[in-house]
Amino acid sequence: MKFNPKKILVIDVGGTHVKLHVPGSRKVIKFISGPAMTAAQMVAAVKKVSAGGNYDAVSIGFPGPVKNNRVLCEPRNLGGGWVNFDFQKAFGRPVKIINDAAMQALGGHTGGRMLFLGLGTGLGSALVMDGTVLPLELAHLPYKKNRDLEEYLGTAGLKRLGKKKWRRHVGEVVALLKSALLVDYVVLGGGNARLVEKFPPGVRLGKNSNAMLGGCRLWKQP
Repeated sequence: MKFNPKKILVIDVGGTHVKLHVPGSRKVIKFISGPAMTAAQMVAAVKKVSAGGNYDAVSIGFPGPVKNNRVLCEPRNLGGGWVNFDFQKAFGRPVKIINDAAMQALGGHTGGRMLFLGLGTGLGSALVMDGTVLPLELAHLPYKKNRDLEEYLGTAGLKRLGKKKWRRHVGEVVALLKSALLVDYVVLGGGNARLVEKFPPGVRLGKNSNAMLGGCRLWKQP
C-alpha cells in the first residue's frame, strides 16, 4: 500500500546553508552547513532547530548523485559520512532523498518538458517531464579550456570570471542545453541565479520556495 504522508519535513542541503520547512510553520529555517558538516551533524542540527515539529515523513535534497534513495558519493562541498548513512533510522521516520536540484526542479515544474539548472556553489541539473523528475549530472561535462560546466557556472567560476563574463557563459550554456534537450522552458535556481540580469524567451527565474514544494511533491512520485 502506498504511503501518503500529510506532514512532511523538507530539508534542502546546500554547500553553504541547510534550509528546512517544518509542517505547520510558514517560515523556512536556515542554518550554516560548510565544508566540515557531516551527515550526522546535519541530522542533529535539523532535530535541534525543528524540536517540537510534528511530521510523519522526511524529504531531503542532497547536493550530489542519488540513486534508489541512497547517496552515491561523498559531496564535494560538505564533510563526510553521507554514503551509507541511515537517514530513516536517524529521523525515526520514512525518508526520501533525492538530488537537491531535482527536488527544486520538481517544485518549479508547471507542465511540459522543463530543464532546471541550479546556479549555486556547484551546478545542479534535472529534467522534468509530465510531472516525473529525472536527475541529471551535467556539472562535470567538459566545456572550455579543460574545465567543466561547473567550473564556469558555479561559485568558483563566478569569482574567477567576474559577473559580466559569468553571465555570458550562463547564457551560452542555457541556450546550448535548451536546444540539445528539446525542452519547452528552462528554470534557473540556486543562490546565484538572482545575478542573471536578462532572461531570454523560454528561460525564467525559479522561486526560493520551489525546493520546499518539490519535497512535498516527491512523495507523489512513482
